Amino acid sequence: MVVDRSSVRRAVTGCKLVIAAGVAVAAGVAVAGCGTDPGSTGPVMPTTGDPASGTGGGSNLTCHASFPSSALPYQDIAGAAVDAESATIMAALDARSWGDPGDRQTLGIDFSFEVNCAAASVVRLPYLQNGDNQPDCDIAAVPLPGGGKIEGADSYACSDGDCHLIVYQGSRLYELYQADIASGLPTGGTFTGTCLAIWDLTHDYWSPASPSPDYSRGDACDGGTAADLPIGPMLVTSEELTAALAGDGLIHHALRFTISNNRISSAGYVHPATHYAFGGTTGGADALPTGARLRLRADYQLDGLPSDAARVVARTLQHYGMFLADGGNSYLSATTDAASLVGGSALGMLRPRDFEMVGGGRRIGRHDYDCARTPITN
Repeated sequence: MVVDRSSVRRAVTGCKLVIAAGVAVAAGVAVAGCGTDPGSTGPVMPTTGDPASGTGGGSNLTCHASFPSSALPYQDIAGAAVDAESATIMAALDARSWGDPGDRQTLGIDFSFEVNCAAASVVRLPYLQNGDNQPDCDIAAVPLPGGGKIEGADSYACSDGDCHLIVYQGSRLYELYQADIASGLPTGGTFTGTCLAIWDLTHDYWSPASPSPDYSRGDACDGGTAADLPIGPMLVTSEELTAALAGDGLIHHALRFTISNNRISSAGYVHPATHYAFGGTTGGADALPTGARLRLRADYQLDGLPSDAARVVARTLQHYGMFLADGGNSYLSATTDAASLVGGSALGMLRPRDFEMVGGGRRIGRHDYDCARTPITN
C-alpha cells in the first residue's frame, strides 16, 4: 500500500479527442488545441486532463460477462490522440528494447492465466488476508468453483509467483492476488490471499463522470495488480481468438501487458491506472508510466506476422491497444487455452518503435492522493 500522500491536486482539463459515432477521424488531422506530431499517426494531446478516448461498443466473450460497452477498455482508440510525450518515451524504450540481456527482449505472450466461471449456485468462501492492506483491498467471501485454477497452477494451490485468482459470478468479477489453498481444492485447507479486488460489472469505473479521487476504485488504491486494473477483461482468450478468426479479425477490447520495472516510471501513473508499484519501478522521466496505453501504429504492415491469429492480436493492438498493468517480463497476457491458437513468440517482430502511447492525460504522483474507499465486505 502506498503511504504518506499529501493533498489532492486539482485536475486540469486537457485536450481530448472525441470521435462522434459514424465519423472517421483521419490520421494526422489536428484537433483544436492539440497540434499534430509528424512522427505519429494522429493528433497529440498534452499531459493534462483525462486519458484519450474513442468509440465504445466492445465486450468480452469469456464467461459472457462484460463491463458496460462504453467503458474505456472497450473503446476503439484507432483515431485517438497520442500522448505529448509518446515520441520521447517510445524512442527511449526502443533504444533499450523490451527487456535487458538475460530477460525477455522481445514481446511475447504469457499463457499462464486462468479464468473461472462460477454459476450462481457456487458458494462463496471467506479468505484470510496476508497482511493488512486496507482500505485498498476488499475482504468479502469469494466463489470457488470445483475444478478451478489460479494463475500458473492446475488447482487452487500456489507454489510460487503472483497466483492471481480470477472468478466471474453474476455481475461481479473477483480478482485475488497470491490466492492459495494448500490442498488445491475449494474445500479443505486454509484459503489465503494478499489483496482482493471486487469489480461490479454493471459499473463503468473509468468514466470522466467519476473524477479523482473517486476514479475507478479510488486513486492511490492498490488492488490485484500494480495498476489496479482488472485482469480478466484484458486477456487474450481462446473464445475471443476463435470468434475473431471466424469473424471480423478483431478482439473487441484492450489487452494488458507487463514490462520490466526498470522501464516503468518511478514518478507515478496515468489513468485508467489508479496505483503504481512505488519503490519497485525505477524508470526515469522518459519511461512508460503505469497505466500507459500503447497502440500499434496504423501503418504497421501485418502481412509479415507468422499466422492469422498473430494478425488478430496485432490488429486488436491497432484498434484497442494494450495497457501497462504491472512489472515483469515483456509479455501480453493470455489464458492457457489460447496457446493452442497462437504462438508465444508470434509477436516477436513488434518493436517499441512500432507503437505509440495514446494520450494518458495528467500524470499522478505518489503524494497526490491517499487511498480513501470503503472495502467491500459482503
